[in-house]
Order: sequence, then structure tokens, then C-alpha cells
Amino acid sequence: MAIIEFSKEMRWGAATAAYQIEGAADMDGRGPSIWDTFSKTPGKVLNGDNGDVACDSYHRYEEDIQLMKELGIDIYRFSVSWPRIFPSGTGEVNEKGLQYYHDFVDALVENGIEPMCTLYHWDLPQALQDKGGWDNRETIDAFADYAEFMFKEFNGKIKKWITINEPWCVSFLSNYIGLHAPGFTSLQLAANVAHHLLLAHGEAVLRFRNSSFEGEIGYAPNTEWNEPFSNKQEDIDACRRATGWFVEWFFDPVFKGSYPKFMVDWFEQKGVTVPILDGDMDIINQPIDFVGINYYTGSVARYKENHDLLDVEKVDIGYEKTDFDWNIYPEGFYKVLTKIKDQYGDVPIYITENGACYNDGVENGRVKDQRRIDYLKQHLTSLKRAIDNGVNIKGYLTWSLLDNFEWAEGYDKRFGIIHVDFNTLKRTKKDSYYWYKQTISNGWFDMVYK
Repeated sequence: MAIIEFSKEMRWGAATAAYQIEGAADMDGRGPSIWDTFSKTPGKVLNGDNGDVACDSYHRYEEDIQLMKELGIDIYRFSVSWPRIFPSGTGEVNEKGLQYYHDFVDALVENGIEPMCTLYHWDLPQALQDKGGWDNRETIDAFADYAEFMFKEFNGKIKKWITINEPWCVSFLSNYIGLHAPGFTSLQLAANVAHHLLLAHGEAVLRFRNSSFEGEIGYAPNTEWNEPFSNKQEDIDACRRATGWFVEWFFDPVFKGSYPKFMVDWFEQKGVTVPILDGDMDIINQPIDFVGINYYTGSVARYKENHDLLDVEKVDIGYEKTDFDWNIYPEGFYKVLTKIKDQYGDVPIYITENGACYNDGVENGRVKDQRRIDYLKQHLTSLKRAIDNGVNIKGYLTWSLLDNFEWAEGYDKRFGIIHVDFNTLKRTKKDSYYWYKQTISNGWFDMVYK
């Protein structure tokens, strides 16, 4: 029996996002976000689902915090709904929305759980989208103002801040592929949005530094790994692009102050340029205290001309898959983490999302989600490999604490270690919850698979 053991300094947590769990969409002065609009546009979200109620955590956060406390986590990543604080994106503060977050953060701290706050997890105020959204540079200033307001308001209470969650999804998935809000399909628009998101991140970091707020700040890109099908140079180059679209495109500007030339050249062949103005790259290239890494899947891939934007074809070589049809590829987790260390140095890393979709239901009061336990074991083993190879891992936060509104998939896909009945909102702890609780308590787990 192989034992995978972690140091006592390892932080353990779980993660969620506001629109996915809070509900209370039109309560206490909250303004509409692009996800309210998108989810209520016919055909955009599976089954016509929306986040109006979600898990109703806005009203049930005390119950959820007790579940966290029993679980034994010492850090919880949540996001703030920007339109709950500023219903129009700027201007007057919604005091009721602000008070909710004060009450919530106070309750976390009182229960010995450190808050890790994400400022932007995709719910742009619709009022800002109406003015061009992230394509409009005024949104950068609006975000920086909102961020600075939150830093001041929660200084000393929240000591870990994440500016932007998954900028690839906010830009390319949402504005080129069109799968997420606002649902556009322009590559140039997506490139503009990606650049403006990085600028918004940099401006927020500058505001944080200039006022000497207490704590640490970083961002949370999503990552994937693409392994070349062969040692042909065309396959190697194709996989470099496929991984670079997630990693280098969003890491190089922050850590090196420039976009990766091999990707810039590729996009220029597609007629796309990055709208860089004087001073932009200096703003983006601000030192950060940590980086959050979100990882779920990866693939073996090869070159195929005109197959997609990057001339890359994913090759299914028989990997087991989750109920989201994503490959289970823990080796890619290890490779992404070591790549980041090799290319960007000894930056402290929190795993801010890692988990799996399995749609197991409640039977006789129990949710037997052994496949999720196996997924977590495999990925935590890869994480331990990365640690033993010198990657500076500070903590691991699984996605997600609760089954929730899974964006374009509505309520059809379940990532939680706690089951939510979306009719009654009853919470049921899954087998994976108990396994994770024991792993946190012990600081180790065994590699036996059932």
C-alpha cells in the first residue's frame, strides 16, 4: 500500500463562485449580470436553467459554513458578485449587498476558516456590458475602482485576493467560441477582452500595492496539458500552441511583461492583433504574491491542418472520462505545474480549482461517488509529485464544495463533494466529502482503489 503524505504546512480548502451558488438574484438591491441575461436567452443554457435560486447560499451560508467546518478545511475560496456591490458596475454602493459579504466573511473567520476572495468570477454587471463590456477600456477602470473599494472595505478581514478567475474562459470561450456569456464569436474581440482582463488585473494589483493593504494578491488562470501524439515537430508545435493558448498567453504578460511570440505570430496569421497601448505591459507585469491554478483535464493531440483555430486535433487514446466527457489526465496536472515552475520561477501556487463531474444521486441517504474519490487521489498524487520536484505548492482547494449551477450546462452537471437537491435545496454529504475530510485530518491517504 502506497501512502501519499503532505506536510503540515499544506493548506486545504474548497471553492465556489457567487453566481453558481448564491441565488437571490433580484434581492436586496443586486443588479443584473451578463449571466442573468445570457441564462434567460433561449437556447443558451441547457434546459433553460438559470442562477436565480442556485443553491440559495445567500440565505443558507451559515449551514454551508458548518459543513465546511465539519469538513476541516482552513481556507475557502468564494467570489463576490460585482453587481451585488455595484448594481450598475460603478457609482452608488448597494449597502445591503455589502453587508451580506461582511456577515459572511465574519462567519467564516469565527469558524476558523480563512476567506480567499475572487473579485471577478464571470458575473460582469449587465450595465457595463451594455457599454461594450470588457471590449471597452472603461471597464478596466470600473473593475479597478471596485477592487480598491473591496480592499479598503475588507482590509484585515480578507488577506488573500484573486483578481480574475480563468481569463481564457472570460475571453476566448465567451467571446470567440461563444459558449458562455456574453456569447459572441469574434476572435479579435476575444483577443481584445483577454488583453483588457490582464490590464484590469494589473490595475487592481497596483491599487493593492499603492495603499499597502494587508495580505496577498494573485490571479487564477485555467490550465490544460496537451501531450504530443508523436515526436514529429508538427505535433510538438501543435501541442505547444494548444497548451500555450491557456498558459503562456496569460502567464507571459504577467510574469515577463510580453506576449509569447509564437502565439502572437500565429494569431497575426489569423488577422488578429493585441490592442496594446503605451504603458499597458508595464501595468500587467506587476509582481504578484501567488498564482491560483485551475486544472481539470488534458489530452494527447497532434497537428491537423485547418482542424480548428490552432490546427490541433485531440486524439482519444482511451482515457477514462468524467460525466462531463473530460479526459481524466492527472499526468497533465504534474506537467502543467512543473512547466510553470520551469518557465516562471518559484512562484507560490495555490490549486484554486481541481475536481470532477460525476452525477451520482442520493440512495438511502448516501451518495456513493467513488469515481470522484479516485479522481482526487490521482490528482493529489500528481500534486505530491510536483511538490517533491520542487514546485512551491501552498494549498489545494477542490472544486467544488457544492453541486451548483454549472454555467451553460445548467444543473445537469455535478462537481460538488456535497450533493444539492435543487428542488428542496437539501444538502447531503457525499462519500467524497468524508474521504476528503479524513485526508485533511490525517495529512495523507493511501493509494488503494476500490
